[in-house]
Amino acid sequence: MSETLVQGETIAAIATAIVPEQGSVGIVRVSGKDALAIARTIFHAPGQQSWESHRILYGYVRHPQTGQIVDEALLLIMQTPRSYTREDVVEFHCHGGIMPVQQVLQLCLESGARLATAGEFTLRAFLNGRLDLTQAESIAELVGARSPAASQLALAGLQGKLAAPIRQLRATALDILAEIEARIDFEEDLPPLDEDAVKQQIQQLLKEVNHILSTADRGELLRSGLKVAIVGRPNVGKSSLLNAWSRSDRAIVTELPGTTRDVVESQLVVKGIPVQVLDTAGIRETADVVEKIGVARSRAAAEAADLVLLTIDAQAGWTEGDREIYQQVQHRPVILLINKIDLVAANHQFPLPNTIYQAVRTAAAHNQGIDALEDAILDAVHQNHLQASNLDIAINQRQAAALTRAKISLEQVQATIANNLPLDFWTIDLRGAIQALGEITGEDVTESVLDRIFSRFCIGK
Repeated sequence: MSETLVQGETIAAIATAIVPEQGSVGIVRVSGKDALAIARTIFHAPGQQSWESHRILYGYVRHPQTGQIVDEALLLIMQTPRSYTREDVVEFHCHGGIMPVQQVLQLCLESGARLATAGEFTLRAFLNGRLDLTQAESIAELVGARSPAASQLALAGLQGKLAAPIRQLRATALDILAEIEARIDFEEDLPPLDEDAVKQQIQQLLKEVNHILSTADRGELLRSGLKVAIVGRPNVGKSSLLNAWSRSDRAIVTELPGTTRDVVESQLVVKGIPVQVLDTAGIRETADVVEKIGVARSRAAAEAADLVLLTIDAQAGWTEGDREIYQQVQHRPVILLINKIDLVAANHQFPLPNTIYQAVRTAAAHNQGIDALEDAILDAVHQNHLQASNLDIAINQRQAAALTRAKISLEQVQATIANNLPLDFWTIDLRGAIQALGEITGEDVTESVLDRIFSRFCIGK
């Protein structure tokens, strides 16, 4: 990818999602040394409009040879270095829909641009020094955020709140390395190395690395969300629970057992955490071929879920069928939902297995118990060590892997010091920690890593 930037090719792509007959505005973005020339070739701005940076021109996109008008549009000009990529950038703001933007893009390509690869605009912003690697990743996370909390974490990363402490850690490690190497190269000219001070610095680095690493699970939870499966016997109120929880009629609710034949999905946000809720078919032995398939899918959904909501009927109590289902899912985190609680006495007691720690009483048909259910889910998340409080930052999986390598290297430095090995040995793992920290922000990163990161971006970003 980096060779493309060196060669100075001009790239173009559609920068907005295009939905047939539904989009109001579509944007074609062009970046590179020929961006302005391409704009002048295909865009006609009537009157005396000034082609200056950070101005919006009104006019028409037209074929340069035939003069045929393709679209009425606005042209936004952003010249280097005050642009997203720090190159000359122009954007054609066209009418939405497939045809206008596709035709405008095609004219840009015919006029000398190349179709951008996935994430190439942001890659150029990184390579040109406008963004570091954590900020670039934060852009992708902001685009894909599924909850307000995930959006805020992405914005914090975009503002450099993750890069700042990582850079400080790396700078400290570099300072330690410089002190050690100076003693190796100029041993006779400098006072002895203060080994106790170095030990304290390494220990402090490890403490800060561990603190940042502790945010990984919470970050992954906010980015990817929690998959929750509602399971239980037929007609215990699973579909009613989904409808009450999602405030919709996603699932069909009847008095007939076995109504749900397939997995019904709903996307919710619970206290800032995106939750994918799966309403499954009632699990029971059946001769119905279609229902058998639904039961098999229910078991598969429960197996893949992060959390299982085992739902039982308050009137029936804990039955043999409930026990059999529980045996199938008890290896997953389980919350027991005692539904239809409105049909039994308020002080009714339910004999339950001792291994069930969380039980929530609900009356889904009357929207009762939903708040208690969400509180129980947050408790379950906390018990499984997936939640950290008061986070300003949260690292992703790539960053966590690099930070883990830095941690291992720093621990190896400690072991080297404890074993009284020569100073040369101290520097080996210290360099490894510095390299791993630099990989997080992009100060020390390979092209293969860049390819892997930016290939996950959408084309046009």
